[in-house]
Amino acid sequence: MLFPFASVGPVRGRLAPTPSGYLHLGNAVNFVLTWLLVRQAGGSLHLRIDDLDRARLRPAYLANIFQTLDWLGLDYDTGPRDPANFEQHYSQLHHLAEYQAVLDQLRQQPGLVYACTCSRTDILALAPDGRYPGTCRHRQLPLDTPGAAWRVQLPDDLIVSFVDGWQGQVAVHLGRDLGDFVMRKKDGAPAYQIGSVVDDLRLGTTLIVRGADLLQSTAAQLWLAQQLAATASFTATRIQFVHHPLLPGPDGMKLSKSQQNPLERGVFAQADGPQLVYRAVAHLLGLPLEAGSSLVSLQHAWQQKSSLAAS
Repeated sequence: MLFPFASVGPVRGRLAPTPSGYLHLGNAVNFVLTWLLVRQAGGSLHLRIDDLDRARLRPAYLANIFQTLDWLGLDYDTGPRDPANFEQHYSQLHHLAEYQAVLDQLRQQPGLVYACTCSRTDILALAPDGRYPGTCRHRQLPLDTPGAAWRVQLPDDLIVSFVDGWQGQVAVHLGRDLGDFVMRKKDGAPAYQIGSVVDDLRLGTTLIVRGADLLQSTAAQLWLAQQLAATASFTATRIQFVHHPLLPGPDGMKLSKSQQNPLERGVFAQADGPQLVYRAVAHLLGLPLEAGSSLVSLQHAWQQKSSLAAS
């Protein structure tokens, strides 16, 4: 773990949940870890809820975000205070014109964007791992083709390198491992990679804490941002990325909201108390188990360890 906050100036972190399911243990651990790192650095923390995927949003999922934060005892400096306040002032729907402006500029870049009509079923039939095989790359479909998504054409040998606060030096073979990713969905809505970059630039984010499964997304965003002058300040020099290890579920697989059954209500309803989350964070940070007895003890133990490491 490196955490070189001094290289990015004043720390501005964010919590960025998606209201597409009840928050699980992994989400809660990410919240607490982000909070610890921001508070340790004397920075500010913003709550940014990613709701571009309105088809999967449910009022109960949105409310669960605020319930979980309150249950964990986490404060934040800016952002929505409840679901109604979020919808009125903070929803990504209020920024659609900003995302569209970036999409319009990207489509003007020669050879960068192409239309794709492939369905998820089509892709999985050709590539069981879900990596898009480039089927529509050379079909030269008009970008305004009904029902077409927009993809970016990545060089096949593209490698994106950056220094991560947890992983150290990282090299992501983006062209080989991710493939041409979607930047505008078939319904015309901006995809996650666009929304995340534009939002983090608007918020002045300088610290992004994510699970290690999002290393490819980070690399995609870093590369995409460099295609335009308007987003070029989204760099690993200006923003510190910290990709922490994932917590496996009971079956040993990655925790996922998409795998929840209708009776599940997330970590907030399933655990006896937030100590389950605090202990998981203590384990990730190499702290004694007793450090996870409370948020205060966790913060104190982490501050002590950080001070010893710096001396």
